[in-house]
Amino acid sequence: MAKATKRRPKVVREIVGGEVYEYVPLGKHIVSAKGVCGGRPTFKYTRVEVRHILNLLAHGWTVDQIVQDFNRPEINREAIEEAMKLAVKALERWAHEVGEAA
Repeated sequence: MAKATKRRPKVVREIVGGEVYEYVPLGKHIVSAKGVCGGRPTFKYTRVEVRHILNLLAHGWTVDQIVQDFNRPEINREAIEEAMKLAVKALERWAHEVGEAA
């Protein structure tokens, strides 16, 4: 079986508020920026970590409650749904890797 080659993530550079903002897009709304939250996934243009929003959902918050509480255009229904889908993909990838290692 041929070994899969890993693609290098494409780094996007933008000027935001007069500063250079470099990130790897994980989706339309979710990014990993080396200089923001240690590179952990965040909502684009924020320091709000995806894991924080997922944790709120796990503790019974609704998407509407989160959107209303954060009151930021970057934290919207579409962005939260994307975060949940990316989390599912990551869990599926991890389960597949564990299954192959067993």
